[in-house]
Amino acid sequence: MTTALKTPAVTVNGEVTAIGAIPVHTTVLDWLRDRGLTGAKEGCAEGECGACSVMVARPGIDTPTEWTAVNACLLPIASLDGQELITSEGLGTPAALHPVQQEMAVRGGSQCGYCTPGFICSMAAEYYRPTRTCGEGAACSASNPTDGTAGGADHEHGANGFDLHSLSGNLCRCTGYRPIKDAAYALGAPTEHDALAVRSTTPPPAPVATGIVSGDAEFIRPATLAAALAVLSERNDAQVVAGSTDLGVQVNIFGSRPPLTIAIDRLEELRSFSFGPSEVRLGAALTLTEIERRLAGRVPLLAQLFPQFASRLIRNGATIGGNLGTGSPIGDAPPALLALNASLVLESTRGERTIPLADYFTGYRETVKAADELIITIVIPLPLATMTAFHKIAKRRFDDISSVAIGYALDVQDGVVQRAAIGLGGVAATPLRALDTEAALIGQPWTEETVRRAAAVMAGEGTPMDDHRASSSYRSAMLGQSLLRFYVQEVGA
Repeated sequence: MTTALKTPAVTVNGEVTAIGAIPVHTTVLDWLRDRGLTGAKEGCAEGECGACSVMVARPGIDTPTEWTAVNACLLPIASLDGQELITSEGLGTPAALHPVQQEMAVRGGSQCGYCTPGFICSMAAEYYRPTRTCGEGAACSASNPTDGTAGGADHEHGANGFDLHSLSGNLCRCTGYRPIKDAAYALGAPTEHDALAVRSTTPPPAPVATGIVSGDAEFIRPATLAAALAVLSERNDAQVVAGSTDLGVQVNIFGSRPPLTIAIDRLEELRSFSFGPSEVRLGAALTLTEIERRLAGRVPLLAQLFPQFASRLIRNGATIGGNLGTGSPIGDAPPALLALNASLVLESTRGERTIPLADYFTGYRETVKAADELIITIVIPLPLATMTAFHKIAKRRFDDISSVAIGYALDVQDGVVQRAAIGLGGVAATPLRALDTEAALIGQPWTEETVRRAAAVMAGEGTPMDDHRASSSYRSAMLGQSLLRFYVQEVGA
């Protein structure tokens, strides 16, 4: 068993608070509520409703610290040892409301109030986003906010730079969204004396080596990658966790209680990023939001994927390594990465190896990754294909699990398909390449006739099944229709 290296504690609303003697799998939400901070609520317990939203101090891209909204129902409180957390109670007081709280109040953004604190925290995280600008790129003015109704460049952005996608994952069933949108679009910029804005100019707390034991379970945060790999080499019952967007659901809904949980989300070796002349390297513990912002659209296929991947709250915690590590056949990242011919760097105490993602999946939630290995880096070769797209067929436009997901990457030269890579998800026990469809395209003229023939082939790819999301026949039909849609979009571009 691992003994605590120090007294585990979290800074909550500016006050250092000991985590205390609690079960290892206690969530941030339950821990907060047990201490009287009941603004955050449990709605779904699986990261879909946002009623539990809180803000954590994370390393920033544009400022040393960025306030990041996450689902408190998914994270174990042990994972925030040594870290800094803000709840809705820490934003303002009844006598001095925070600007976000003020706008929500005066514009009717709250009725029953159950979901409101979660909206407040997600909205506050966007309020403090350092790159939020007003109008034609001008900085927002705290003294001259908008009227709460004016839009920005499109219907999902305000004139004050507020991105409504930051509220993706926050649901309200009684207020309706128009007053909440008005409140978001009425916000100015933080004042120079705003405590949380000032706090963002200094780095967040450094990762803390953690060891917590309760009963037969333990939670550890190794200080280094070498230490993490050493534990994995000794314990075949270890559960690796980063953003906990998958494990948190297993704990809450299915009662999973791993005997050993190893947190790897803050290991520097897993948080690297580079965009070189011949390849892109993405650290496995980077969150989807971090990757999206670092890439800044330079990999168009992933730029299409990110907005369709769950919600902003989930993307703020979910890691690309975690999405691959589960081996799920319906993860959204694998089809896109398969189309990009990505490879994975795996490491253990036995050494390092690189394998193509196309060879990684071996069966339903089974992969070639050994129990003592970690995904370290995802490598995308350059140059990228000239025509790419990500299609997600689901019952909801956003924040839903795919019925079918398809990633496309094609090169057409002089009217002939020179290269084709198509990744599929949701149509077999594993994500897979549409190899027969690719063969039907490569070397053929890029015409409607060719595409229709290939679409008929694509409709037969995989072994789709019937379930509550879609029938097998629907999935097959969507495969063929997706390729036709891709062709029409490209020809009409």
